[in-house]
Amino acid sequence: MALFREQADVSVRPSIAPDDAAIARVQLRAWRSAHATLLGAELLEHLDVAAVREQWARAITAPPSPAHHVLVACDGARVVGFAAALPVEDGVEIAALEVDPDHQRGGHGSRLLAACVDLARESGARHVQTWVLDGDDAREQFLGGAGLGPDGAQRELGVGAGPDDRTRPVTERRWVAEI
Repeated sequence: MALFREQADVSVRPSIAPDDAAIARVQLRAWRSAHATLLGAELLEHLDVAAVREQWARAITAPPSPAHHVLVACDGARVVGFAAALPVEDGVEIAALEVDPDHQRGGHGSRLLAACVDLARESGARHVQTWVLDGDDAREQFLGGAGLGPDGAQRELGVGAGPDDRTRPVTERRWVAEI
């Protein structure tokens, strides 16, 4: 008689050096899927993949402090999502949390967020925060469902497709939760 598992082999773990390529792939696929309208498809298509990968390699192998973390969500052995967390005053900021578009709505984002909150609690943090681009309704719904909400803080980012392209402002709003 064959035995079947009720759940897939999914997990979250600390990232390791070889994860940099998978993290860059997930980030670019997720951004192109979720932010093409807001940031511009041309900008997203022309991002330097090697530079993105190198930034993740440094974040994984030489973090600025022991309180900086990069986690990956796995479906079996395949990296399908990631999160990056860093210390801020009295808390932890989730600087990035992305799941590959083909693997969204499978609990990977929730597992990553829960792991970031667990690390924050272990470090004595009192709150967790992240930034959300205006118009990212799916992320707002996800974060709201997890207990985070906007606190009124916002920041403007300038984005453009290249050095000759005019930069235009994009607004991010901070979402927080006490932990």
